[in-house]
Amino acid sequence: MSVAVDKLRLLRAQAGQTSTSKIATPTMPANVRLLLQRHAQLKQGLTVVRASRDREVPGEEIAPGLRYTEAFMDWLQPPSWIDTTFARWIDPVHHGRLLHFDTETTGLAGGTGTRAFMIGAADWVDGRFRLRQLTITSMAAEVAMLRVFAGWFNEDTVLVSYNGKSYDAPLLSTRYRLARLQNPLQGLGHLDLLHPVRRRWKGAWDNCKLATAERQLLGVVREDDLPGSEAPAAWLTYLRGGSAANLRRVAQHNAQDLKSLTGILLHLATMSQT
Repeated sequence: MSVAVDKLRLLRAQAGQTSTSKIATPTMPANVRLLLQRHAQLKQGLTVVRASRDREVPGEEIAPGLRYTEAFMDWLQPPSWIDTTFARWIDPVHHGRLLHFDTETTGLAGGTGTRAFMIGAADWVDGRFRLRQLTITSMAAEVAMLRVFAGWFNEDTVLVSYNGKSYDAPLLSTRYRLARLQNPLQGLGHLDLLHPVRRRWKGAWDNCKLATAERQLLGVVREDDLPGSEAPAAWLTYLRGGSAANLRRVAQHNAQDLKSLTGILLHLATMSQT
């Protein structure tokens, strides 16, 4: 039996495993319901979004409503040990402990009504860059997604994000709590690259957003990129039977975020040595 088949079986088991505690029945939060209503009630008698034949969401369905993608690529070559003095850490970190992560969510304000509909993560495996994404195509699949994501951590995992300490990690912590699942992020080391970027370039750049940092430090200029602010509408359109085209663009946006995270991390680590 192939390794790929074994891996998919493991992921399906993780997504469907039972817990000794009662799992809350997924409900539609008020802000998502409101977004759906607003999306459906276009101004003064305009028709709602028509059902689309373009419903293809990338990946393998590992649980009802949960899609999984995995890709290996040649993207940068990290040193064995990452110098983390740029983040005011004392000890270097082996690159095998790093897990870069980024979420795409139903809103930017946070709070208990906001949920992640896509979680992306990247790491290095045997010297190659691995990029994984989980996408839910139904509200009910959130718990399965959280279970699978929890399986990607070890006790010594070090998180890498961009503004993740203030946004992504608290949001996921809330979702784990509401689902009555153990929070796998709790107690882990966390390198939030936004903070060292701000310390170094605040005032020198117009802003310290990820798009600015990747352009200034990596020379990355995105073309036909779907802005993160449009991600909620892309997902809600799909839920209502609309086209999956923009949802696929969200996945591409998320993948580039993860690649840029690794590039910025290595750039900052190299600067620490000079």
